[in-house]
Amino acid sequence: MEHTSARDLSRWALLSIGAALVTIALKTAAWLITGSVGLLSDAAESVVNLVAAVVAFVALRIAARPADDDHQFGHAKSEYFSAVIEGVMIVVAAGVIIYSAVDRLIHPQELESIGLGLALSVVATMLNGAVAWLLLRVAREHRSITLEADGKHLLTDVWTTVGVVAGLVLVALTGWLPLDSIIAIAVAVNILVVGYLLIKRSTTGLMDGALAPVHQREIDAVLDGFRSDGTIDFHDVRTREAGATRFVQLHMLVPGEWSVQRGHDAVEEVEGALRAALDDLVVTVHLEPIDDPRAYESWRR
Repeated sequence: MEHTSARDLSRWALLSIGAALVTIALKTAAWLITGSVGLLSDAAESVVNLVAAVVAFVALRIAARPADDDHQFGHAKSEYFSAVIEGVMIVVAAGVIIYSAVDRLIHPQELESIGLGLALSVVATMLNGAVAWLLLRVAREHRSITLEADGKHLLTDVWTTVGVVAGLVLVALTGWLPLDSIIAIAVAVNILVVGYLLIKRSTTGLMDGALAPVHQREIDAVLDGFRSDGTIDFHDVRTREAGATRFVQLHMLVPGEWSVQRGHDAVEEVEGALRAALDDLVVTVHLEPIDDPRAYESWRR
């Protein structure tokens, strides 16, 4: 079942690749027809979309591999590498856009056939919007940071195109050519922000960042339910996530006179309740006697 799910996600990445190829063709044609540096910036971001989609496809295929002797906890973290690469490519594309826009500010040129160019951009935007919506829906369902990053990037591309189109309409109405370059620079700044946020989130995952506060509260609520009678307690609860897989490890304190079987049964009950509260959760419990001072030592170093 796990392999099938990963293979399905890879097919969504292939859809993103196909959409990127089509939008690159449409936006490049729009730029060549109009000569707009704003549309050039839009086309450049679509090239980044293509690279990101290819990297996403490769990352999802790697993430689908089962654990092996060299990667005994699986390959889920490959998804974070995909998002980091996408973020870096976004930053590079933003630099190219700013360079082109500044050059056009210094050497302004008349725009041509704006109507046809805008029509092509609108078609590309509608395609990107539809694919972004689908990717984000699948990302939420399967908790895939790779598809989420790809979907958000495509959605950003939609708003970028909307800004560029609005700028070209204003240029056509006012005749003020520098406005095209100014909007292209604004687009580049927006792209830089997206790249930074993707890199930040991905590196957090690579550094074993804790689960989101809302999920930590869900874990605490489950544990508090077992604490209610005062017989069982917990401490040193630690969380992290790798791709779609969540991890929690904790110390579970029980009466020292309990038998091994009774302690084991209690651990099984706690693990089951935690997994029922959070999907894709791997639980590690260290069982200790509640009346032994050594039981309160932390795993942290």
